[in-house]
Amino acid sequence: MTQGDFGVRAIRADAATGTHFRYFDFVMAAFVTVLLLSNVIGAGKVAELGGVTFGAGILFFPLGYVIGDVLTEVYGYARARRCIWAGFVALLFMALMSWVVVSLPPAAGWLGQDAYETVFGQVPRIVFASIIAFWAGEFVNSFVMARMKIWTKGKALWSRTIGSTIVGQGVDSLIFYPLAFLGVWETRQVLIVMATNWAMKVAWEAVLTPVTYAVVGSLKRREGVDVFDTGTNFTPFRTRV
Repeated sequence: MTQGDFGVRAIRADAATGTHFRYFDFVMAAFVTVLLLSNVIGAGKVAELGGVTFGAGILFFPLGYVIGDVLTEVYGYARARRCIWAGFVALLFMALMSWVVVSLPPAAGWLGQDAYETVFGQVPRIVFASIIAFWAGEFVNSFVMARMKIWTKGKALWSRTIGSTIVGQGVDSLIFYPLAFLGVWETRQVLIVMATNWAMKVAWEAVLTPVTYAVVGSLKRREGVDVFDTGTNFTPFRTRV
């Protein structure tokens, strides 16, 4: 099998079944951490820079897609799929925990309830839209990334990181904004915000391309393999590697 941009041994994904990778667990932990923190810390604040208003989480949420690209590129679709399911379950638990904690009656004299409700008491519709959009967008991103790697024979990593983000973030935005805000905001505003945020996320991915190259190259050299998803079962409905 051909070698890609980084000159390490190329293998089929099924040949890596049962292989223990030294850094996979750390990358998965980073993926879930960025996902949760961008939704908890970033989602609650609306910021403005240079006259542009945006949700603060957009600065860090795309890092989840970058790490998702790294997972698929280095470890293959099956292991990326496992991480996406881990993130999905973590988001569900976060939503449940937030609802329980906010709903608990505050103790007499405790003055933090309003702050908790502001930060963690998100509208259920928005939470549902966010979780569904993440699930669909990440799987599309990973699928496109894996298929493009085969088409490009492992060359031109930039083309598949940006290409997969264009499609994956497009699916994410097309699901999230209508589900979360259609009927609450004017349709025109939903479309404008959807297009603006999609463009910002794709641009952010492009800006981070040198970082992606550095991380991918380092991990491939340290792991000693370059996984190609030839013959991979791309169903999202499994977690087995």
